[in-house]
Amino acid sequence: MIVTKVGAVRGADASWNPAQSPAELTQAVHDNLRNLGLDALEVVNLRVMGDVHAPSEGSIAQQFAALAELRRQGLIRHLGLSNVTAAQVGEAQAIAPVVCVQNHYNLAHRADDALIDDSAGKGIAYVPFFPLGGFTPLQSGALSNVAARLGATPMQVALAWLLRRAPNILLIPGTSSLAHLRENLAAAELKLPGDALAELDAIGTGAPSERVA
Repeated sequence: MIVTKVGAVRGADASWNPAQSPAELTQAVHDNLRNLGLDALEVVNLRVMGDVHAPSEGSIAQQFAALAELRRQGLIRHLGLSNVTAAQVGEAQAIAPVVCVQNHYNLAHRADDALIDDSAGKGIAYVPFFPLGGFTPLQSGALSNVAARLGATPMQVALAWLLRRAPNILLIPGTSSLAHLRENLAAAELKLPGDALAELDAIGTGAPSERVA
């Protein structure tokens, strides 16, 4: 299933610039339809700019309503959100169904714990971006120790923890090689015993001995 994201465009310096007006969002959807050769997009996420990699409060009703109208026209089948707060998810749900939320979340960055649990109860998929730390990969003594005991890589353990965290989590770890892809896929089969889970859960508490660099 192809999931696309609209709401920002690349600048000449590779920066992300807002493209949030109804006209810009509509154009982005039509661009995706043309570029992908499709009659309808399966899922379109509204990227809310916020602080780029962190959400900030503010109404998204106008933007989401524009995409909901395209959904009504049959150009989009399902709608999602990215980089949003819990309040913004609620605001969007009052306009049209939300099938997924894509936010920054991993072993160390746990601000969305409550949103994940709430989304699970509502049948909304949660897709963590930067699941392995993003530009600064996760580095933790506890993570490395658990990986060594299980005969896995730290990144496999970090992905396995995310899959264990909630049934509605879908992972999108990036890769540039088949070997890395196979390594990521193997994380789905990795079993985390109770003591390992306790150690990994503690990483997100911010305790000095467990803090991730």
